[in-house]
Amino acid sequence: MIAESDNDLEGQIAQWRAYMQRRRALHRTDAEELEDHLRNRVTELTEAGLHTDEAFLIAVKRMGSLDELSREFAREHSERLWKQLVLPGEPDAPAAARTRRELPVMVLCAAVAALAIKVPSLFGLDISGDDGPFFARNFSLFALPALAAYFVWQRRVAPRTVGVLALLFVLGGVAANAYPMADDSQTLVLTAIHLPLALWLVVGVAYVGGDWRSDRRRMDFIRFTGEWLIYLALIGLGGGVLTAFTAGTFRAIGLDTEGFIESWLLPCGAMAAVIVAAWLVEAKQSVIENMAPVLTRVFTPLFAATLLAFLVAIVWTTSGIDVERDALILFDLLLVIVLGLLLYSISARDLMARPGLFDRLQFALVVSALVIDALVLVAITGRITEWGFSPNKTAALGENIILLANLAWSAWLFLGFIRGRMPFARLELWQTRYVIVYAVWAWAVVLVFPLAFNFG
Repeated sequence: MIAESDNDLEGQIAQWRAYMQRRRALHRTDAEELEDHLRNRVTELTEAGLHTDEAFLIAVKRMGSLDELSREFAREHSERLWKQLVLPGEPDAPAAARTRRELPVMVLCAAVAALAIKVPSLFGLDISGDDGPFFARNFSLFALPALAAYFVWQRRVAPRTVGVLALLFVLGGVAANAYPMADDSQTLVLTAIHLPLALWLVVGVAYVGGDWRSDRRRMDFIRFTGEWLIYLALIGLGGGVLTAFTAGTFRAIGLDTEGFIESWLLPCGAMAAVIVAAWLVEAKQSVIENMAPVLTRVFTPLFAATLLAFLVAIVWTTSGIDVERDALILFDLLLVIVLGLLLYSISARDLMARPGLFDRLQFALVVSALVIDALVLVAITGRITEWGFSPNKTAALGENIILLANLAWSAWLFLGFIRGRMPFARLELWQTRYVIVYAVWAWAVVLVFPLAFNFG
């Protein structure tokens, strides 16, 4: 099977080489150099776990950003290449066996997550009633342990690492439920927001098979997170259509399904979707570089223009930034989106490619976000000076300082890359290592803030 795969790869490279040699502008030595470059890329991708057909496709695609002839080759053979990507042909026996094993395990984990959210109802807690605060702070504890278990099984994680993961989930559950936080307290809201982030990074340890020190594996998890969000959104849209049809069709025959939808379909479906979306990302990992980076290319110029327009409006109107709670959440989400756009463009970029127009657009986006973050920090500091510290303002202050540090150093590295003084790989390394800072902060908010502010 391996020999057959190698023969297929050699046939594809031979076709690519023949196409290159037909170009009169390309000398033989140039073609040989390009072929060596292509083979090196294919080797790197196959060592990362891709099949040879998939590795060849992605290698040609990446070379297309550097070499116009390779881009023409990919365009001329796009039908065959895309068929290889979407319809890879007959899988080998080990891959087929692995798929058959993973599907029932995924279904089992999805069922566990779906049923977990109904366990509290055995103790009289109703998700559609007055027990919303309980479900809000425990929401991530219903699905994420099952997702971590799926990756533990898939990656064959060592027992010691499994013990650490289990301990962290238990710690999160204790912090969410043992602290005597009132239903309307700020610390409860902060826990409901930060616990999912803290536990998601715990899932990341399972995803990388416990090898969290590897920068490459952390970047793999960042890529996975982006693709998972996209698949989850698509499942959510499809689920919304299904829910509407369910309610409408049963209403047509005189049956009210509102109670079933609120108590079973929506909560159980949402929990199961977390697992199914992850399985889809894994099943389609050969196209992991396609979706998130494409959206990044579309939205980076739009967000850059929006932020620049916002800064111009601030200067024009001489208006300060409102630092009320809703406004703070909006600005923090905006800064997170900017970092997301930066991360997923990094994840698919050829580290050896020269800086181009898109890199300069990203630099403008990062600098604009940096200025806005600084303005928000000034407003928050003034608010704290006037009214004192509160859980919300303290959390906003800490998060904006963390984002400011990331954006400031990212802007410096971007500037050095654009000016040709730094390799792009330094920017990727900075982002992957900064994930640890987010993890520490999220756990600090969950574990320390309720105690520091007397559960208020």
